[in-house]
Amino acid sequence: MNSPVDTSSVAASDGLARNWWLFNLRGIFGVLFGLTALLFPGPTMLSLVILFSAYMLFDGVAGIISAVRAMRRRDQWGFLIFEGLLNIAVGVVALLWPDLTVVAFVLLVAAWAIISGGLMMAAGFRLNISHGRWWLVVGGLCSLIYGALLIAMPLIGAVVLTWWMGAYALVFGISLIILSFQLRSRHRHAVTPSTAGTPA
Repeated sequence: MNSPVDTSSVAASDGLARNWWLFNLRGIFGVLFGLTALLFPGPTMLSLVILFSAYMLFDGVAGIISAVRAMRRRDQWGFLIFEGLLNIAVGVVALLWPDLTVVAFVLLVAAWAIISGGLMMAAGFRLNISHGRWWLVVGGLCSLIYGALLIAMPLIGAVVLTWWMGAYALVFGISLIILSFQLRSRHRHAVTPSTAGTPA
């Protein structure tokens, strides 16, 4: 007899197989986005900045509406309205100066790379040589160099980041497409009536 875990696993697998086309659709969109990011990194990054700007504007307006409702209920509303105004300001800046937003994002990644690289090197020098000290030090040094290059050439860094995002989306999309075909094959095998044991 099948255990309850096996039964639930089979039911989940059958449910995924019935919706194989959704994975196929997601995979196709992933491949298209990945190719677009690889072939046109500049417009892709600017489009993402505009999308981010629209989200911040919408979120800011929603925050102000929440603050007004909190005022009517005599609840705390100061933080909500401050957050809403800040999000609107960030959205306007991102919309009016998208290049500045891209550079700010790259510099944020650069700061993260430098800080994490420094911490890795500090941790590496505390390790014994037999425990792989120099691998950790080399990793931290690479992170420091990467952060320094991003600071020196932020626009080129933005293009490289877009390429990485495109490569990820491409691989992810292809994986989903392959999965969708496997699910479709399973689904067709499940719905096809078995001919075993039928009289000739």
